[in-house]
Amino acid sequence: MPAPKNTFKAAIRENRFQLGLWVALASPYAAEVVAGSGYDWLLIDGEHAPNDLPMLAAQYRAVAGGGSHPIVRLPVGDAVMIKQILDAGVQTLLIPMVDNVEQARQLVRAVRYPPHGVRGVGAALGRATNFSRIGDYLENANDEICLLLQIESRAGLDAIDAIAALDGVDGLFVGPADLAADMGHLGNPGHPEVRTAIIEAFARIERAGKARGIMTLDPAQARDYRDLGADFMAIGTDVTLLVSATERLRREFLGESGPTRIESGY
Repeated sequence: MPAPKNTFKAAIRENRFQLGLWVALASPYAAEVVAGSGYDWLLIDGEHAPNDLPMLAAQYRAVAGGGSHPIVRLPVGDAVMIKQILDAGVQTLLIPMVDNVEQARQLVRAVRYPPHGVRGVGAALGRATNFSRIGDYLENANDEICLLLQIESRAGLDAIDAIAALDGVDGLFVGPADLAADMGHLGNPGHPEVRTAIIEAFARIERAGKARGIMTLDPAQARDYRDLGADFMAIGTDVTLLVSATERLRREFLGESGPTRIESGY
């Protein structure tokens, strides 16, 4: 059995836009439901959703069987957690709050086997090797891991050129909500100053030849980000979609009017 190919990594290298959605309900069953919706990728959130490693691994499996590429966001870029989730079979990671090049360099080393990194050798115990049935996993794993780093602060913006230049960083994901907060615009990622910062970040990432990622819950903002050059983008979350749909159904049945819910401040 050959080592699996990372279809998301191949797509962003070939400049094929990838559309995604956040999965934050912390339920493998819910993740499986969403996985059949036709998105290129789904982000299984371990930062803000109440997930632990076994739950993240279970949702990864549910998404992988549904047609969308599963990306896992860990709560922090910890080498031990990275080792465990990679051994569970995850190939694409999104790491939040990357503020400097040394932090990014250590994350690259965490996802690679020696001599190019520090990832411990033990995947034969996990799903990554189909429980030791994939004979060439160790030889091919480094090439098929996709590492995406989140730039969410002014410090991250200052370091973006050095971070993007690193071999092993496949894409940089600008986090509008946290960036807005750090710039003094908490809850307003659409502020003109934040948009200007995103435009500049996208240009610098593009010059480095890396993929540009972003997310928003505002459809107009999503179209703007796509026009600005986003290569991979999430346009919603399962949580907010569930809230919106259930509230709208009730209002429509009762004939109630209400404001359109726009969740741009994620």
